[in-house]
Amino acid sequence: MTTTVNISPTSPLGVAEHTLFVCKTCASTWQDGKRLGESGGQKLLHQLQQLAQDWDLRDQFPIQEVECMSACNRSCVVAFSAKGKLTYLFGDLAVDDSASAVLECASQYYAKADGLLPWSERPEALKKGILAKIPSLS
Repeated sequence: MTTTVNISPTSPLGVAEHTLFVCKTCASTWQDGKRLGESGGQKLLHQLQQLAQDWDLRDQFPIQEVECMSACNRSCVVAFSAKGKLTYLFGDLAVDDSASAVLECASQYYAKADGLLPWSERPEALKKGILAKIPSLS
C-alpha cells in the first residue's frame, strides 16, 4: 500500500511530475513474522514529512510511502523519480541523521532538467549510498 503525503501539480494524466518514495518497512525488527514497533523507515518518513512542511517544493515534490523497495540489506531507502528524468535509489541512510540531506538532494534533483545528480554535488549522506541510477523512459 502506498500513500501520497502532499498534493502536487500533476501531468494531464493526473500523475505527479516528481515523487520522493520512502520505504516504510526499512530497518524493521521482526518477531514471529510480525513487525515490532516503528521501523526505521517509518521514523525517516515522519522526519521527512515534518521537514517538508516548511520545504519550498512540498507542493511540487510529494512524498509517497512505499511498503517495500526490496533493498532490505541497505536500509533505509528512498528514491527520486520524475517524468523524463533519471530515477535514483539511495540506501544506507541513517534514520536520525539524513532527512534534511534527502530534501536538499531532492531540491537539486528537481532543479536539473535531466535529473542528473553528480556525486560531488550531492549532500554527504547521499554520496555513498547510491543503489541505482535508472534511465528515464523518455
